Amino acid sequence: MHSFAPDTVELDRRSFVDGNFLENKGAPIEVHRPSDGKIAAVFHEADEGVVDHAVTAAKEALKRSGWATAAPRQRAAVMRRWAALVEKHSLAMAQLESVCSSRPIAETLERDVPVAIELLRFYGECADKTSGEVFETPRDVWSLTLHEPYGVVAAISPWNVPLLLATAKFAPALAAGNAVVLKPSELTPFSALRMAALAVEAGLPHGLFNVLVGTGQHTGSALVRHPGVSYVTFTGSTRTGAAVMTDAAHHGMKPVSLELGGKSPQLVFADAPDLGRVAEMVASSITRNSGQICFCGSRLVVQRDVAQNLLERIVDRVKTARPGPTWSEATTLPPLISMPQAERAQRIVDQARAAGGELVCGGQRFMDGKAVFFEPTVITNVQPGSEVLRDEVFGPVLTVQTFDNYEEGLALAAHPLYGLSAGIHTSDIDKALAAAQSVEAGVVWVNAYGRSDDIVSPFGGFKQSGFGKDFGVAAFEKYRRARNVWIRLGQPRAAAEAAHAEIAK
Repeated sequence: MHSFAPDTVELDRRSFVDGNFLENKGAPIEVHRPSDGKIAAVFHEADEGVVDHAVTAAKEALKRSGWATAAPRQRAAVMRRWAALVEKHSLAMAQLESVCSSRPIAETLERDVPVAIELLRFYGECADKTSGEVFETPRDVWSLTLHEPYGVVAAISPWNVPLLLATAKFAPALAAGNAVVLKPSELTPFSALRMAALAVEAGLPHGLFNVLVGTGQHTGSALVRHPGVSYVTFTGSTRTGAAVMTDAAHHGMKPVSLELGGKSPQLVFADAPDLGRVAEMVASSITRNSGQICFCGSRLVVQRDVAQNLLERIVDRVKTARPGPTWSEATTLPPLISMPQAERAQRIVDQARAAGGELVCGGQRFMDGKAVFFEPTVITNVQPGSEVLRDEVFGPVLTVQTFDNYEEGLALAAHPLYGLSAGIHTSDIDKALAAAQSVEAGVVWVNAYGRSDDIVSPFGGFKQSGFGKDFGVAAFEKYRRARNVWIRLGQPRAAAEAAHAEIAK
């Protein structure tokens, strides 16, 4: 059994800068445990002075260490040692990840930590697996495209899957030869801080990887605006992503990649190969992490012929979700991250019901001590344009819409704002391919849903779900810029001397 007592978990309470833990001087920040409401730690926010210290340390570390120009296999060796250390401390890392987040220990131990380890190894191996280009030119000209790191990367990661989503940013950025200053969510900073300490133990030069604890409004904004930052990567809400992009544009015109919100459809045709399996995927999508996942498949769009059958199966499955604290191995429905988040979910569901939506199950938040949970909720007869269809709920809430034909199904699956991901369920390969190419989403799963342990496929959305990719080789490549070198060659010395001799005759 891997259940644990939360009070036994040792927590780092300071930012990590230039290879050491550093006391901040900003306003105090209380970090609460969602599973019982207790204060786990109090940080002092990293102010502009600490941000400047971290970015300056990162720039100096790049110069001092030669990390960017080192043999790629040297960088890969550090990444492998780092992965081995994380693997050695897997249980402690999983507990750090679960204690103050909404991630149950069963999932952090079986998925989040192992995937983070594989990300370190994968990107270490990417270090020497990409190449530049030489273009066809006249014989006296060479045109080369070289790829090089940007310098200091500012990375801002969210609270919902803290370790995995942070690692998906700093691992490729570092492997590509950059330095990184990471600002994890102030709600869930502990696994990132431990990762930074293990990086130094693995041999990563001091200053190349720094972790700052603070709010997005203060620490995050100061980091994005810092003149020493050359690239910005952000995962979070669409509204905050727009602010990040604005700050980056106004303070150095820095390139930005954004992985933002989603409102993903699961489009189920009557010829779906296995309705039981589809029901399991749909139910799991909204109950895993209590729906607090950007690609949560929260809009079920199902062909009318099989709608009732599928709906009954989904309801049976969501009702088996077991609420509990994140440190219990039995938990499959964790708490919502905070009371404001639960209140928002409740407001959206209540508005949908008031507008004519019909509850099939759930619909209420509930308390267990000071932890707040939300019942797995299924709503039918939802009015077009309602908030529950338009906006992320970030709770275990599923809307259901039905259709009669292919074109109607695609129209309902479309979203006016978001284009992060989609699921398509059919046994007709022609229909699957046509729908996958028609739905406006950056990631489309066919007869499947969710990333599981996939690290090789790129992930990122369209429209207001952002741009740029995390995961896969695409994430490594985005942290390098292209430089063209155009060379006009002179005549070889021997040929030139022969030409001069011929002229002299």
